[in-house]
Amino acid sequence: MLLEALIAILIFSIGILAVVGLQAVSIKNVTDAKHRTEAAFLANKLLSQMWTDAGNIAFYAYPGSGVVPTRLGGAGGWVDQINARLPAAATPPIVTITGASAAGATVTIQVRWQLPEEQSRTPPPPPHNYTVVASVYTS
Repeated sequence: MLLEALIAILIFSIGILAVVGLQAVSIKNVTDAKHRTEAAFLANKLLSQMWTDAGNIAFYAYPGSGVVPTRLGGAGGWVDQINARLPAAATPPIVTITGASAAGATVTIQVRWQLPEEQSRTPPPPPHNYTVVASVYTS
C-alpha cells in the first residue's frame, strides 16, 4: 500500500512538472508574438506615412547605419518608437527604396530586434526580423 502511494505521488509530480514546462513555453510564445505584433504595427505605421508622402519617398531610405533620415528620426520619431517598443532594438531597422520617382517606389521595411537572453549567448544568434515589401505609388 505504501508503494502504491509513492507511485501515485511520483506520477502526480511528473504531471505538475509537465504543466510548469508547458506554462514556460506558453509565456515564451506569447512574448514572441507580442514583439512580432509590435514590429508589424511599426512597419505598417511607417508604410502608411509613406503613402501620404509618396512624392518624397526617396527621403525615407535608411540602410541601418549612419545618420537617421529626418523623416524617420527626431525626438519620438519612428526609429525612437522601435527602440522604445522592441527589446534590444539596437539592431537598427532597414528601409530600402527601389525605383524612386515622383509617383512613388517599391519599399522594403525590415524591423529587427533581439531578446536580452539571446544577446548574452556566444556567438549571439541573428536578430528576429519582420519584413514588409509594398509598392507605394500615387497613381
